[in-house]
Amino acid sequence: MKKIYIGIIGFGNIGAGVVKLLKKNFSLIKERAGIEIRIKKAADIDLKKSRGIKIDKNVLTKDAHEIIDDPQIKIVVELIGGIHPAKEYIISSLEKGKAVVTANKALLAEKGREIFKAASQNNQDIYFEASVCGGIPIIKTIREAMIANRINYMAGIINGTANYILSRMEEGLTFKQALIDAQKKGVAERNPYLDIEGIDAAHKLVILGSLIFDIPLTLKDIYNEGISSLTPLDLKFAKEFGYAVKLLAVAKETNGNFQFRVQPSLIDIEHPLATVKDEYNAVYIQGDATGKLLFYGKGAGQIPTASAVLSDIVDIARNLQSKTQMRIPPITYLRNCYKVMPLEQLKSSYYLRIMAVDKPGVLAKVSNILGEHNISIASVFQKERNKAEAVPIVMMTHEAKEKDIREAIKNIDKLPAVKGNTVRIRVEE
Repeated sequence: MKKIYIGIIGFGNIGAGVVKLLKKNFSLIKERAGIEIRIKKAADIDLKKSRGIKIDKNVLTKDAHEIIDDPQIKIVVELIGGIHPAKEYIISSLEKGKAVVTANKALLAEKGREIFKAASQNNQDIYFEASVCGGIPIIKTIREAMIANRINYMAGIINGTANYILSRMEEGLTFKQALIDAQKKGVAERNPYLDIEGIDAAHKLVILGSLIFDIPLTLKDIYNEGISSLTPLDLKFAKEFGYAVKLLAVAKETNGNFQFRVQPSLIDIEHPLATVKDEYNAVYIQGDATGKLLFYGKGAGQIPTASAVLSDIVDIARNLQSKTQMRIPPITYLRNCYKVMPLEQLKSSYYLRIMAVDKPGVLAKVSNILGEHNISIASVFQKERNKAEAVPIVMMTHEAKEKDIREAIKNIDKLPAVKGNTVRIRVEE
């Protein structure tokens, strides 16, 4: 049976998970793939840290180039994250005639064109299933299983940290309390900025959008908002209107115009995405042949992510055995010219929460401002009554233009009776 030697650059949490899972299911993988996968080297700057797994010390090295320059190693697994030196290691590996597996979403989102060009020029595979949604095989599904479909819409919960925080806020925790809880559970990083501000999800949306629409999407094409301005009140009021609040990544094409958004969104409580709780991920896709599809599972974590990495390793090993490198191009840019619709032109229904002093005429003034900007109110309520403090006025609008909503909110927030900034959440139909 043929042996394929791999090298892992970045022997941290995910790297250790790959070793654990390969050891645990070594015989099963060998039998199914008909190939023996062997780890020859694992590189990391910290070799003393305990990883909860036994590994031969001769396998470990601090020098990534021991992997890149080794002619026996056919697949390089990049798991260090970040842009540099990950980009240089990947391109150097491709130039040395090695295939690459990576989980590096930020790198692919920001430098993907350079990396895919290097792979093409050197006729080498680069696979990246683990870069989006952990153990959910969404990239393989889009690239292979849905190749006969035109996809015009995707909405996904693709950041587990944000979803966990929103799940706790549904139970009444403040954003800060929910974040602390997520950090204690190991669901949130010490510095959670990329997750809570939607940047991590935007990186993933660049990858998914490029695959779905065959375009060279960039990070600047993605509009993103985070969840830090939301309160438990917003989630409570949304539920009373029949909605759940989720941080959604949306990709949509209408008559040649594209939309790419990461934002807190209201979705009908009957929609499958509304039931996705805690750190779980889900991706909802509409294909012209398949119809509506939902993919659900663990979007992060050591072993689910390691599962995706090993899936890519086995796919590449099969390609090497059959001498069919680049059998599946990483991303096919069929359309180099594309038009992203300006957010100001977006039409949506909106949830608005306005904190205002309880005085006669305030609601009338707010309604007049909305009317002046072509925005009609679908429903409104003001439950709490407290003349000494600001109380919430909560509204759902009919469909309106983003530009009009923004202008109206500016004027509403200038009213003397309004305290703080109006919270606005789009409804995703």
